[in-house]
Amino acid sequence: MTITIRPGSTVMFTGDSITDCQRLDSEDGLGFGYPLHIAGQWGLRHPDRPVTWLNSGVAGDKVMDLEARWQKDVLDARPDVVSILVGINDVGWHTYAPDGYVISAEEYAAGYARLLAPLAESGAGLILIEPFLLPIPRVLKVVDAQIGIEVQKEWRADLDPKIQAVRDLAREYGAHLLAADGLFAELAAPTGPEPWAPDGVHPTTAGHAALAAAWLRLVA
Repeated sequence: MTITIRPGSTVMFTGDSITDCQRLDSEDGLGFGYPLHIAGQWGLRHPDRPVTWLNSGVAGDKVMDLEARWQKDVLDARPDVVSILVGINDVGWHTYAPDGYVISAEEYAAGYARLLAPLAESGAGLILIEPFLLPIPRVLKVVDAQIGIEVQKEWRADLDPKIQAVRDLAREYGAHLLAADGLFAELAAPTGPEPWAPDGVHPTTAGHAALAAAWLRLVA
């Protein structure tokens, strides 16, 4: 089954930098990533079903940061559909932020559930996008930290149970799941990560287009 987007619906995208994608610098507030691709493709395919598209992603956000602004930035908009992508900062925070600490999969899942509960009560359609990570065979600079291959392996080990938590929450709350981790792994298998997410985390234009195409298969 897909989510039916009716004329006049409000669709909210939220999450971290992958969703934010410089939205405050864009004329329509959607940024330059997958939310813009989705809105453009939807408008092309369904000019008879206008939609209000909103983006409240904030770079660097973790689940706890979304919680702190959830009412104002998401619930108050009374969206008909909410799309959430959050988790990579919950994985890497302790390695690049001086005040960061390890966030367990249990803590991540509990906070995520608190985001979903009021949306489920409102009857909003839910799309949960898995956080994802591609392996990069070199040292990466993240904020002021150097992230080498061994740290990337630690991130992967930390990310996997958080991905599973998103899958479990999607089943529990009747949400549609966008399996982005597998999507990017499949895309990168023949080419390497550079065409899709050269730092393993932030998609290229093609990576955002792939996310948008997968998202649009979940709606009608």
